[in-house]
Formats: sequence, C-alpha cells, structure tokens
Amino acid sequence: MFKETGHQNAYFPLFIPKSFFSKEAAHVDGFAKECAVVTHYRLKNDPDGKGVIVDPDAKLEEELIVRPTSETIIWSTYKNWIQSYRDLPLLINQWANVVRWEMRTRLFLRTAEFLWQEGHTAHATKAEAIQETETMLGVYAKFAEEWMAMPVVQATNRPMSVLPVPWKP
Repeated sequence: MFKETGHQNAYFPLFIPKSFFSKEAAHVDGFAKECAVVTHYRLKNDPDGKGVIVDPDAKLEEELIVRPTSETIIWSTYKNWIQSYRDLPLLINQWANVVRWEMRTRLFLRTAEFLWQEGHTAHATKAEAIQETETMLGVYAKFAEEWMAMPVVQATNRPMSVLPVPWKP
C-alpha cells in the first residue's frame, strides 16, 4: 500500500557514529539509556581456552551507537539526494531492525529487537507535508481495519506535527 502512494523502501545504517548521535542531543534524552554502544571491532580466542574475548587492541576510534532510526544519518543522506525543490517530494518508507535495552520491563509491548517501519518524507511546502500526513493516516487506518480487523477511530481536527526545515542549497 505504501508503494501505491509513491513511497520507496529504504534501509539506513544501524550503527551511528557517536559524533552524529551527539547532534541529536535534544532527541537523545528519551533514548540514550536504551542504546547499545559498540566499542571494539574484533574478538579473539581466550588464551585460557574459555571461548572468545574482546580483543583489547581492537578498540574503535569512535564508538558506534546501535540506533537504526537516527535522523542525523537520514537527513545527512537527504541533503545529498535533495539538490533543489525539483527533487521533492521525497517519499521514503524506512524499514529497520531496532535494538533497544529497556531499563524497565514492558511485557508484551516489545522485545530487545524488533522490526520497525516509519516514513521519512521531505516536501516543498507545508501544505504538501500535511496532505502526505493525512494520506498516510488513511493508509494505516485502512490496513488496520481491512487486513488486521482492528477498529480505528480517526480524530478530526488533530494537530499536525510538521517540522519546517529551512532550505539551504
């Protein structure tokens, strides 16, 4: 159903350099405690014969954060894809294997790893962005009702969260 609306599937990097993640400081507050951090790039056999250990000589120059929905990676890619308004709209449906370490147990809601899907779009005008939001809310409602047999209550006059991004060629 997403493809019928003109969206293309995409998969962005799972490992985000800490310097990129630091750019999301305001956004990080809600996620920082739930992210895994990769510090080394190699294992080696334990000299005591007890399996494998992290090779202390294989420390990364910069830690990598396991965060597959990082807006810093997505938008740094978009700035290369979007050169002018003629490249808009950009309609991306992102799929990702998300990995989180919860600080508290939430039974039946999610596990440490789960498949995630979300839209990341860019538009020339606020009106186009709002229309996109309305279209996709309809797609999700149709899927939930017609394929999952789940009733949906669609709110009217809901506030739209459309973030303007100043154009900088």
